[in-house]
Amino acid sequence: MTRRDCLTLGSSLVISSRQSPASASAGALLIGAPVFLKSDDPAELAREHRRVGYSAAYCPPVRIGEKEKLRAIEAAFQKERVVIAEVGAWKNLLDVDPLKRKENFDYVVERMAIADEVGARCCVDISGSYNEKYWYGPHPKNMFKEGFDATVENCRRILDAVKPKRSFFTLEVMGWTYPDTPDSYLRLMKAIDRKGFAVHLDVCNAVNSPDKFYNNAALIEECFRKLGPHIKSCHAKDLEWVVELNVHFLEVIPGRGQLDYRAYLNGLRGLKSPVPLMLEHLKTAEEYKQGFDYIRKIAGEMNYPLA
Repeated sequence: MTRRDCLTLGSSLVISSRQSPASASAGALLIGAPVFLKSDDPAELAREHRRVGYSAAYCPPVRIGEKEKLRAIEAAFQKERVVIAEVGAWKNLLDVDPLKRKENFDYVVERMAIADEVGARCCVDISGSYNEKYWYGPHPKNMFKEGFDATVENCRRILDAVKPKRSFFTLEVMGWTYPDTPDSYLRLMKAIDRKGFAVHLDVCNAVNSPDKFYNNAALIEECFRKLGPHIKSCHAKDLEWVVELNVHFLEVIPGRGQLDYRAYLNGLRGLKSPVPLMLEHLKTAEEYKQGFDYIRKIAGEMNYPLA
């Protein structure tokens, strides 16, 4: 999708006169997860988030041409005081097939436009991979100049196409693509040089060594110290070390691994404005409830209220 293509989306991108995203209670924890209500009604979905105790949400399915539904999503979640944390893009911007790469790019541009339309805190993707088998997999070119330069160019083009007025484009930290550390994220931000580029923090994805696993509290502190003002949304999960003949970390329900959630919540509480913490990658409503209950318990012990 070219800049002209995006501009033809028309008045759906003219949003400066509308309300900003739902505000959060100062000093309170924004937390959310997928809900399992079978409905495409924005009002019902927003109420369901509040019913189960969530103050943040992933954006419900919608296309950029569905103008009435876009307005309805924003209004419904604002009414229930549920922040739309993020619009996921999840396409490989470094795909080795040029036709597929363009298709993926166009999709991410649309997702960025949707995030701006509904007032989501961010649109999030990963930088992608040159791996031909796994779109998110490791490849030597991911971490060298070619991968860095391509990621910079992709982010610039996405932001220049959409020109977001209230949302941001972000890349999720990964252990084998840019950005993989707080410092590499800062380097990317400087190179991209666009106000619309910000940070999505997934601490577990940054744990790619025994040192970071055992000292994840220090890693968390470094992330918030260096990236804090730029963070728009965070992911919540946990890591368990599966004992094999090589290093293997497994994602598990929060509370069942070794991630220091006191350090994580302390970092969130120290930000000037509340940032959503979103549970992900679990299979059932019960698993999400277990993760939510654990985080809520830690927050309670820290006297950190939920929004």
